[in-house]
Amino acid sequence: MAVAVVSAAVALLATACSGSSGASTSPSSSGSASAGSTSSGSASGSASAPASGSASAPASSSSSASASGSAVAANLPVTHPTVWLCRPGMANNPCEGGLDATVVAADGKTSVQKFQPAPEPKIDCFYVYPTLSEAQTVNAPLAAEPAAVAVARSQASRFASVCRLFVPVYRQLTIHSIFAGGFADPKAQALASGDVDSAWHDYLNRDNHGRGVVLIGHSQGAGQVTRLIRSEIDKNPAERSRLVSALAIGGNVLVPVGKDVGGAFTTVPACRREGQTGCVVAYSSFNQPVPANSLFGRVTNARNLNPGQTTAGMQVLCVNPAALSGGRAPLQPYEPTRTIGTHLTGTPQTSLADLKTGFVSFTGLQAECRTTGGASWLQVDATSKSAYAQSAVKQALGPTWGLHLLDISNAYGNLVNVVAKQAAAWH
Repeated sequence: MAVAVVSAAVALLATACSGSSGASTSPSSSGSASAGSTSSGSASGSASAPASGSASAPASSSSSASASGSAVAANLPVTHPTVWLCRPGMANNPCEGGLDATVVAADGKTSVQKFQPAPEPKIDCFYVYPTLSEAQTVNAPLAAEPAAVAVARSQASRFASVCRLFVPVYRQLTIHSIFAGGFADPKAQALASGDVDSAWHDYLNRDNHGRGVVLIGHSQGAGQVTRLIRSEIDKNPAERSRLVSALAIGGNVLVPVGKDVGGAFTTVPACRREGQTGCVVAYSSFNQPVPANSLFGRVTNARNLNPGQTTAGMQVLCVNPAALSGGRAPLQPYEPTRTIGTHLTGTPQTSLADLKTGFVSFTGLQAECRTTGGASWLQVDATSKSAYAQSAVKQALGPTWGLHLLDISNAYGNLVNVVAKQAAAWH
């Protein structure tokens, strides 16, 4: 199957973004595991250890105090051993290595930018990947899949320059289940959500030790991040004190019209200045006004809601990662040049064969948040005729989807810079 077709399918499934968080099956503010999440077997079989064999057992460690003095409750519920796709200290960590970038200047000249992981990062990052599983079941298996590796590298691996990266495997709703209406199945949603919650608790119990943490998610992953904040972190001062920020990209986070807080979250506001912490960056990207039937940027398709909550008076939050306070600014894209299992790349295939690095970065993209006609979105424009810039604004799935596939890649450098400044400001 051609990369472009598979990539399009990956994005299509990723629409799970707003759906996965719709059911009220998440744990309560007390942190109890959601119903349906206690089974360690997925629809496709029993849970398995990661490729490295380093699945972590349920924690029994005592709580640790945060930098602000708050303490997360000891022994938060972990329903099964976490299968980590990537985590610090993992042997053969698939999120490490091959992260150098070829930088293409405006005049076409190239140079190699060496990737530098943070030697002693001050904070952690907890990443939940988008819809990608090709398993022919409702829920994905509890095992690392090649597509998950490819997407984690494409969307999260470069955050290792500013944080320790944790990527749990979860039994997400699969591509197959989306086409078969799986998002109407509350048990399937609870299974996916329960895995994310359990991994989050496992991380807090065993690895956090009072450190700040950034939650990162795209599409179905953004829905999971939004749900986790809304149902647990937002209500728990100790956990909220750990939150450096959340990057909930391509997931229709709602706020009251003209406001930066409310709607999806009670206390977590939009990030509007450099170095601001305890806040959220959220957007869906398009290169033209959002169509009326779009899956993103409009409240009509938002499902990140509390039970009984209305979308009246709400809008989809847009925060420009290149200019948090607003306005138009250049994007710093990092697009993957390699694929795993023929998954996920958005750059011109004819050019990639000559590149020896894992990523390519280039000039010629500008972005600003726009709100009109009941829609809010990140408008991305190509200001260069280069093949890279033009490819970065190609709507692979048509106007309804906009630039969903490249939501993170087109602003990867900006997002890492946002987190770097938040880490520097973190108490």
